[in-house]
Amino acid sequence: MFNYPTPPAPPAHGILDAARAALRAIPPAFPLDATVAVNPFLGQTHEGLATAAARLARVAGADLMRPRADFATAIAAGSITDADLSAALHRHAGPHKPHDLAALKAGAIAPRPAPKALPTLADLAADATGTDWPSVIARTFGLWAAGHFDRGQALWSPAPGRPAYSAWQGWASRDLTPEIAGLRGFCAHVGDAPDTADRAILRAVRSLGIHHDAAETTFHRLLMDLGGWAQHARWLLWQAELSGGSDDTLADLLAIRLVWEEALLIHAAKVGPGVAANWQATLAAHAAPVTPGADHVLDAILQDAAERAHQRQLAGHLTQAASAPAATAARPTLQAAFCIDVRSEPFRRALESQDAGIATLGFAGFFGLPVAHRPQGTDLAQAHLPALLRPALNACSHADPQTEQASRIKARATRAWGRFRQAAVSSFAFVEAAGPAYGWKLVQDALPAPKAAAPSAASSAAPRFEHPLNPDQKADTAAAVLRAMSFTQGHARLVLLLGHGAGMTNNPHHSAYQCGACGGQSGEVSARLLAGLLNDPEARAGLKARGTPLPNDTLFVAGLHDTTTDAVTLYADAPAASHASDLEQARGWLARAGQLARVARAAQLPGAAPETLAARARNWAEIRPEWGLAGCAAFIAAPRAQTAAADLQGRAFLHSYDWRADRDFATLDLILTAPVVVASWISLQYYGSAVAPAVFGGGNKLIHNVVGGIGVVQGNGGILRPGLPWQSVHDGARLVHEPLRLSVLIDAPQDAISAVLARHAEVRALFDNGWLHLFALDGGRITARYHSDGTWEGAATQELAA
Repeated sequence: MFNYPTPPAPPAHGILDAARAALRAIPPAFPLDATVAVNPFLGQTHEGLATAAARLARVAGADLMRPRADFATAIAAGSITDADLSAALHRHAGPHKPHDLAALKAGAIAPRPAPKALPTLADLAADATGTDWPSVIARTFGLWAAGHFDRGQALWSPAPGRPAYSAWQGWASRDLTPEIAGLRGFCAHVGDAPDTADRAILRAVRSLGIHHDAAETTFHRLLMDLGGWAQHARWLLWQAELSGGSDDTLADLLAIRLVWEEALLIHAAKVGPGVAANWQATLAAHAAPVTPGADHVLDAILQDAAERAHQRQLAGHLTQAASAPAATAARPTLQAAFCIDVRSEPFRRALESQDAGIATLGFAGFFGLPVAHRPQGTDLAQAHLPALLRPALNACSHADPQTEQASRIKARATRAWGRFRQAAVSSFAFVEAAGPAYGWKLVQDALPAPKAAAPSAASSAAPRFEHPLNPDQKADTAAAVLRAMSFTQGHARLVLLLGHGAGMTNNPHHSAYQCGACGGQSGEVSARLLAGLLNDPEARAGLKARGTPLPNDTLFVAGLHDTTTDAVTLYADAPAASHASDLEQARGWLARAGQLARVARAAQLPGAAPETLAARARNWAEIRPEWGLAGCAAFIAAPRAQTAAADLQGRAFLHSYDWRADRDFATLDLILTAPVVVASWISLQYYGSAVAPAVFGGGNKLIHNVVGGIGVVQGNGGILRPGLPWQSVHDGARLVHEPLRLSVLIDAPQDAISAVLARHAEVRALFDNGWLHLFALDGGRITARYHSDGTWEGAATQELAA
């Protein structure tokens, strides 16, 4: 039993406000079955990069910029020019700024001090006692959390249905691991702790002497200590709030971590007074305002210069493309709508190169349909839409009753067999009896395979809306999608709607390679639903009445682009004899485009060749079946004619947009508040996983173990790892993802863009605080740069960095 000093208690409301602020500083981490890229700096978007770097150095020991040697190398090579550096230096305001260009360049070659988080009591106690208490906490907490948060992987879960704090209290009061490690009386301490998280937090604040000024970053530090478990709890809160509710799990985890701190303070005090004194010094450091130091400012300026260098190169590509001869106004032979995903850009160029009559479009891969879909054989609904939105439509791919029942029986048998293989007793008998039979399967899986893994389980029955839309709903939905796509006229005889998925084997992060706009699912369902809707006679009649008619001979066909193999599958759910030759021709063009795309992509993958990409997709030992969205650096919303002649090297999200056809700029509003935000999440997730892999990265694929269907740990337990695996951003010798904040380029009047930002403060904060860069386009040329004070500065392409 521990006894505590009783300093005066700070006001409860202030402490709980600080706790809530700390909770909001944690980004959510989505589970593995629907991994959605998340901005790891979501809780810091109200401040700039330098301040966020100071904050995260304090609470996590995170470094938010790449090594200075990378900047120095780029400066020496001339890829970052003096003009880039001068412009970045000029735009930065505040103290600690290098006084001139020479000082900035000298700083780029100076070593950067490694950031170190302020210590927790577990760190201080470890130094005092020689016991690695942070590791003890990580392992014991991780063991409990893996069972408590399990999503169907485990055979048994402790205290199912109970709140996290209450469930942990029951578990930890009987877990002897801390006592065996030397923390005598810990079980009794946990049993005597307050019965609610709020009371536990308030008691710990008093016993630990945490003043209000120190509370927020102290709490933030403890939550960062829990890694992906805290981010999973933040996701539970995110999901609850999306439905208008709330969730207290993250506050429960903070209370749990504080209970540990209480026990360790008293335990370490027995060794001597040093821990208490060091803890007071730590609290004083937490109480100090978070302000960037000279190193944070210097690195932020260098980061800005690197981004200006990329923007200058991008402007040159676009200017060259704008100077190319304009396409003819004849009706296209084929149109293909792709997701805006950066992996689509090289394939779009390859497809367009097949024939002058081929045109492509870009739109978010859920194709504007906010659908929750139930696949065949299950009633579990999957959200096929961006994480920012809620489903408004329900769909399913259920077959006829007899086939559906057979599918469900098979699924139940598969689950039962899997549980038999994994159960505590039967697993041993299984290995003894059936294990050798799996030897041939392992050999087969290890041999090169002629076919690629399927990007998703293609529906045996076409998806359909569960509640049939009436004629007005069909027409309204179709018209809204066509307007959002800037696709209300000029339709070809054959229009392909191509979602995307990624075929690979034995990859816990499989869903991270799927369509982010589809909630980590493939784009098949959305594409097939929209194709059916746009081919529907009632929808077409309504579109004509709404002033957006479709030609009678236009046929929409859905398809799926496998980004791992660059193969495209077309789903002719309603084949039309009149378009048989068009479809045959389109398949030929798609096949040749895939060959070109594979040649280009194989050159970027270690040890790959175009003919081996399919085998790599099926290889269960392949750690890099594809690079995903690595390299993403720009988002462009403009007519395709402005980018068609530019080789953007698979680094740009391309969204088709014509502001002249945008009534009241409603589509511009949608683009800035949804696709741009989703793209920023993707960009910043790659950024965080590249510059701070120990904090925001998923760790080493080679030693991953899946936990609870939620995420991965390294080895056999411990802290959940959020973010991308190291192999997703690094090829073993260098980073393949250049960590740059996204540059957003929009062909629209500056006043219209500013008006959208004025209506959406959270989106504006991304630009005002430098997490995104914003440019206005006109005819494919950059004409202005947005600044954090809400003003625009004219930017001639040849002087973009100035």
